[in-house]
Amino acid sequence: MNFDQSGGLTGPVIFIVVVIVLLVIVFGPSIWVSRVLDRYSVPADRYSGTGGDLARYLLDQRGLTRVAVETTEHGDHYDPEAKAVRLTEDKFGGRSLTAITVAAHEVGHAIQDHEGYGPLRMRTKLVKGTQWVQKLGAGILMVSPFLGIVTRVPALGLLTFAAGLLTLGTAAVVHAFTLPTEFDASFARALPLLDEHRILKKQDRPHARRLLTAAALTYVSAALMSLLNIARWLAILRR
Repeated sequence: MNFDQSGGLTGPVIFIVVVIVLLVIVFGPSIWVSRVLDRYSVPADRYSGTGGDLARYLLDQRGLTRVAVETTEHGDHYDPEAKAVRLTEDKFGGRSLTAITVAAHEVGHAIQDHEGYGPLRMRTKLVKGTQWVQKLGAGILMVSPFLGIVTRVPALGLLTFAAGLLTLGTAAVVHAFTLPTEFDASFARALPLLDEHRILKKQDRPHARRLLTAAALTYVSAALMSLLNIARWLAILRR
């Protein structure tokens, strides 16, 4: 390894180490989540009912008969506006432990909505309130290069910086408010539901806890990616 005269690591080596650590912090949760979800997707016929069946059953047991259960191509989620639990096709029609556990997690969000859970309401308001901000920021970012070529205005860097923060900073805020909502849906709603209705095979409960942790950490990864994008913008603007 490269050392300076005082016996310490040189600047380039320190930089490489810092980059590796940051990459592990940012991408590690995402990789772990994907591996956990994939691992417990086998065997595909672990349970007799599908994720969609379980979601419908749990919702009906809680009196949420008007909440729909639908398939989606945009990731598993609960839509508080449409009052719908949406599952990807592999979860909706799947009978694996992953399908069952993820379905229960999304039902947990529906119960939060029904009970007026504060963090979920705050997140919903933030998403509504920041959508136009993100669109505005994205629009400015698209226009900025052309403005720079035509006008060569020094202040354009500040404009680009502001646009980047509007676009990326608001996403980070939304993800931050999502974290307590996700952990509550997993461990204060979904797991008790699975226990109460004796859905899980006894040996599957520890694995279900791991899956529920993975479901919650999905947004940790998204929040870290948002912060990484902000740092990338700062680095670009310093050039």
